[in-house]
Amino acid sequence: MKRTTGILLPIFSLPSNQGIGDFGKHTYRLIDALEKQNIRIWQILPLNPIGFGNSPYQPLSSFAGDEIYISVDKLAEYGLLKQSSIRNFNKFSEQVNYQGSRDFKEPYLRKAFKNFLKKYNEFEKEYQLFTSQSEWLYPYAVFITLKKKNEGKPWQEWPQEHKNWIKDRKYSLKELELDIRYEEFLQFMFYKQWNEIKLYANSKSVEIMGDIAFYVGLDSVDVWQYQNEFLLDSDGYPTFVAGVPPDYFSETGQRWGNPIYNWKKMKKQHYDFWMKRIAWNAENYDIIRIDHFRAFDTYWKIPAECSTAITGEWVTGPSYDFFDELYRQIPDVRIIAEDLGNLRKQVLKLKDSYGLLGMNVLQFELIPKLLKKARKENVVLYTGTHDNDTIKGYYQSLPQNRKIALRRFFHNCGYDNRDFNELVIRYCLDSNAKIVIFPVQDILGLGKEGRINIPSTVGGSNWRWKLKNLNQFYELLPQLGKWIQDSNRE
Repeated sequence: MKRTTGILLPIFSLPSNQGIGDFGKHTYRLIDALEKQNIRIWQILPLNPIGFGNSPYQPLSSFAGDEIYISVDKLAEYGLLKQSSIRNFNKFSEQVNYQGSRDFKEPYLRKAFKNFLKKYNEFEKEYQLFTSQSEWLYPYAVFITLKKKNEGKPWQEWPQEHKNWIKDRKYSLKELELDIRYEEFLQFMFYKQWNEIKLYANSKSVEIMGDIAFYVGLDSVDVWQYQNEFLLDSDGYPTFVAGVPPDYFSETGQRWGNPIYNWKKMKKQHYDFWMKRIAWNAENYDIIRIDHFRAFDTYWKIPAECSTAITGEWVTGPSYDFFDELYRQIPDVRIIAEDLGNLRKQVLKLKDSYGLLGMNVLQFELIPKLLKKARKENVVLYTGTHDNDTIKGYYQSLPQNRKIALRRFFHNCGYDNRDFNELVIRYCLDSNAKIVIFPVQDILGLGKEGRINIPSTVGGSNWRWKLKNLNQFYELLPQLGKWIQDSNRE
C-alpha cells in the first residue's frame, strides 16, 4: 500500500440547507476538492438509523441507512418532487437539528413516495434489484413500522403480538402494508443516493472509509431479529451489557448499555449475523474501520443491574476463529482495526496475524519523548478521532511548559508554522505511517467548538457539530496539497 492521506468528516457535519449534512451537492464538491489535492480517503461515521442520544454507535439497524441523509433536492432530480416546491431549513446553522430536520423532510419524503408509486415503472428494475439483494430490508421495514405504531417505544415494550411477529409471523400486517412499503422506499432512495456518491468518489480516485460499531443497539432490529444470539432474558432485556472499565476518558468507565453477543451460539451459526453485516458494509464502503476491535480478543462484560462500568470482567472473545471464518467467506474485505487504549499483547498479535492496519492517535502521544519513538508503518495515524478534542482545543488546555516543550520539539524537526495544528499536520504527513487521517476541524484549526463527541456523556452538543460552509476549508486545501506532495504521499 502506498502512503496516502485522508480526511475525517461525518456526513451530518456537511453544509446543507435542510438542517443536517446529507447526500446533496456538497458531497460531490468535497470529492472534487479532495481529488485535486491527492487526498485519497474520505472517512465518515456510521450512517445507520440513529437511536438513543443521536449516537451513530447506538443504531436501530446494522444494515439500514438513516433517511435523514436523503437529499430532498436529489429526489427532485429523479422527478419525484418539483424543485420549486422545496424550501430551506436552518441553512446557515452550525449545529445539527435532528428532530427539526426529520420534521422538515417528512412531508417531502411522503410526497416523493406517492409519486414513486405512480412512476414505479421508471424505477422497477433498479428497485427489484435492490430488494432482491437486501434480505434485511423487509424485517427492518416491519420493525420501524411497528415501532412507529407503538409511539417509538423499544420493542421490548410492544404488545406481545407485535413483539413476537419476528418469531411466529402470526400478527397480520395487511393494514400496515403501505407503511411497510414506505419504509422500503426510503431505504431504496437512501442507498440509491449513497451508491451514486460512492461511484463518483471512486471515479475521482477517492475511497470511502466506513465505520462499523462493534456492538449494536438494544432497541434495534438486529437484536429483535436475532434474539438467540445475544445474552438476553425472557423479556428481551440484556443480562449483561457492554462497555469498558475506568480509563483515560472516565473514572467510572464507560457503560454503553449495548447487549453482549452470545458468541457460543454465533460460532455454531458460523457467525452468520456478523458475516452478513460485514459483507453488506463491504458492498457500500471501500474500507471498513471496526470500532472497539479489542473486543474480538477480550471484552468487558458488565452485569446489567450495575449503573457504572466499574464492576465487570474481561471475557475472551471469538478471536482467531472469527477472522478465519471472515476471510474464508469474504477474502477481499479491507479492515482498519481500532486498537486504541491499554491493550494486552494478544490483541495486537491478533491484528497482525491478519495484516490489519491499526490506529495511532497523535493526541495521545503529544509528549516529546513519545514523539521521538519510531512509528510503525502498518498504522493509520490520526491527529484525533470523533471522540477527541480538536488538536487546537487540546493544545490550549495544556500548561505553558508543555506548550513550550512541544513547540521546541517541532521546531527541531524543521517545522516553523505559527499555528500548532499545522505543525502537527506536517509532522504526521512526514511520518512513515501508511495512512494519515485529519479531522476537518484540525485542518481548519478549530478549538473546542469543533468537538464532535465527549465519551461517557449523552446529549448536549454531542454528534451535532456542523459546518456552515466549506469555504475556508477549500481555501486551505491547496496548502495541504503542497504538504502532501512534499511528504511524497500519493
